[in-house]
Amino acid sequence: MEYTDKVWDHFNNPRNIGVIEDANIVVRAGDPSCGDGLLIFLKVADDRIIDYKYKVFGCGAAIATSSIASELAMGKTLDEVLAISPATIANALGGLPNNKMHCSNLASSALRTAVMHYRAKLAEEAAAPPASPNHSEVSNDAL
Repeated sequence: MEYTDKVWDHFNNPRNIGVIEDANIVVRAGDPSCGDGLLIFLKVADDRIIDYKYKVFGCGAAIATSSIASELAMGKTLDEVLAISPATIANALGGLPNNKMHCSNLASSALRTAVMHYRAKLAEEAAAPPASPNHSEVSNDAL
């Protein structure tokens, strides 16, 4: 199988590349077997992805799958993002050659990891005791 026109389009014109300075979550993923690397920046509000940027290093399929994954996830709830599988990504591109399917797994697993880290961060913040005010007040009774 050769690359589809949609793969070529996302490779030549990747969407949503960049950095979000105030991202809620940043996740790095990689595939040591081929050298592909992906860095995802997500801005989440009300359990929904409101901004998605990434930096990718890799082959054309890694670039295309990262690009389409950003489009698939933008505006979705976190539960909807968890449903984005490698097959979802590959199908959105009209298919990938068998030897490039691992690229769709890279984007899918990075998204899953990002959501899990974000939820763990929220749970940790919810479990933390509230900060006590730091006041140095002296009552009139003490004077």
